[in-house]
Amino acid sequence: MKFLKQKDGFLGYDASTNIKDRVVIVPFGMEKTVSYGKGTKNAPKEIIKASHQVELYDEELNKEPYKKIGIRTLKYFSIKNNIIDALNQLSEINKNIISKKLFPLVLGGEHSLTRGAIKPFINKYKVIYILHFDAHADLRSVYNKEKFSHATAIRRCLDYKNVRVISFGIRNLCKEEMVFLSKNKDRIKIFWAKDKKYWNLSKIKNIFKNKNVYITFDVDGFDSSLMPATGTPEPGGMFWDDVMPIIKKICSVSNIIGADINELSPIKGFNSYNFLTAKLAYKMLSYIFEFKKKY
Repeated sequence: MKFLKQKDGFLGYDASTNIKDRVVIVPFGMEKTVSYGKGTKNAPKEIIKASHQVELYDEELNKEPYKKIGIRTLKYFSIKNNIIDALNQLSEINKNIISKKLFPLVLGGEHSLTRGAIKPFINKYKVIYILHFDAHADLRSVYNKEKFSHATAIRRCLDYKNVRVISFGIRNLCKEEMVFLSKNKDRIKIFWAKDKKYWNLSKIKNIFKNKNVYITFDVDGFDSSLMPATGTPEPGGMFWDDVMPIIKKICSVSNIIGADINELSPIKGFNSYNFLTAKLAYKMLSYIFEFKKKY
């Protein structure tokens, strides 16, 4: 694996800091099937650039989490033109990372990348729970004649029989998706955005307790007033303080095996959205490794 210089990578902290690496950031700006707003291909570079402005000290955890984590960032590379080839490319990258007992965090890119990202974990674990934040269910079978679309991302993950999905913040889906959901309630559970004031952290904890969990976070899960820099923004979504307790609680009771953050479409001159995504990535890693006993 070839890495960026530490000062150019995620967080951009001092390379002289002696930290054992535990995380690999994978910049994967795949943009193949976006159907409304565009620009996800530019997201990884903008997230990494914004991460240099993220404060390394976490007042909640009372520490600088990166000193425990150790984060390296892969050098930017060309993504295969064909979407199947691109997904296989990402799968091989993550396979290589986990073979070295490192934790992959993929920065997308459109949401269709998740199928490729989780593939190396399929054979490693008997059952995988996907913790899914999104405005959309992504349960369509096909969208715009494309089987591997950002709108079919979670459906394609469920093609793997040992995958279960728990979604948060969903507030937009089609009739086909609702029919599929009703037929697969043993494998899919949705915490609807409209019901967020009733979400029960104790019940959520019990769902994930002692499970192997992969996190996929589509930034349009956030309310569109907080995150308009995404291809398909939706009102009625989640805010920072809705999301953080869920991630923290699940990290405290489960084994987080990998993650991706996707669907940021940077808007020139509006750096707050890039910064929000970079902060999300750091906070997510901070929680994961605060509770992780081993990897």
